Amino acid sequence: MTKNPALIPGVATLSRSAAFKNKGLFNRKKAASAKQAAPAQTLVKKVGGAKNGGSRTVPVQRIAKFYPAEDVPKNKVTRKTIRPAVTRSSITPGTVLILVAGRFAGKRVVFLKTLDSGLLLVSGPFKINGVPLRRVNQAFVIATSAKVDISKVKIPATVNDAYFKAGKEAKSKATDAALFDASVKKTVDAARVADQKSVDAAIIAAVKKTPLLKAYLNASFALSKGQAPHLIKY
Repeated sequence: MTKNPALIPGVATLSRSAAFKNKGLFNRKKAASAKQAAPAQTLVKKVGGAKNGGSRTVPVQRIAKFYPAEDVPKNKVTRKTIRPAVTRSSITPGTVLILVAGRFAGKRVVFLKTLDSGLLLVSGPFKINGVPLRRVNQAFVIATSAKVDISKVKIPATVNDAYFKAGKEAKSKATDAALFDASVKKTVDAARVADQKSVDAAIIAAVKKTPLLKAYLNASFALSKGQAPHLIKY
C-alpha cells in the first residue's frame, strides 16, 4: 500500500517535501563515484644530442603562435533546414475561407492555390465583396465547409509571389502641397485589373450555380454576444 495515496487523479495526499521526509530519503548516503583522472597536459619526449639533456617536457596541445589583433566575427551555425510549407488538410482549392486578420478581416474569400512561399492565393471575388487577388497566411484564416467549383478557373502563370511585390518608387521630399493634394491618386496596373477580371469571371459563374452562395460571400463574419467560436460549425 502506498504511503501517499491520491486524493483525486493527479493530486497526492502529501506534498513532495512531506513525501520525501516520510520516505527518509534524506538519511540515505550517496555512493561516492570514482573520480576520473584528469588527462595529462604534458608529454615527455626523448631528445637526441649529448648536451640536450636526453628528454624534454612538451605540452600535449601546442599553443598557437599567431593571435589576431582583433576578434574575428564568426557566423552563427544553424541546424535548421528549410522545409516546404504544408497546407492544412481542410484547405483545398475552392474552399471558402474566413479572414481573421488584416485589412479584410471578417471577409469571406475563395481559396485558389498555394504559392511557392506557402502563402495562400485567394480572391473575394472583388465584384462580390471587394477582396482582390491577394496572398494570406493560412494561420489567419478559418476554413469553412462551403466550397466553390473552380475547375474551370484559369489562373495566369504570372500570378506568383513576385507578382505581389511592390515596386520601388523614387523618394522625394515631402511638401505641404503634395501631402494635402486630393487630386493625386494611386493607379492600379492595367495588367492586374485584367487578371482580376479574368479570374473573377470564372469564379462568379461557379458561385451563381449554388443558391445563396453569393450572399454568403458578401456577408461579413462576426460573432454575436454569447457565441463560442470553438462550438460553431463553419
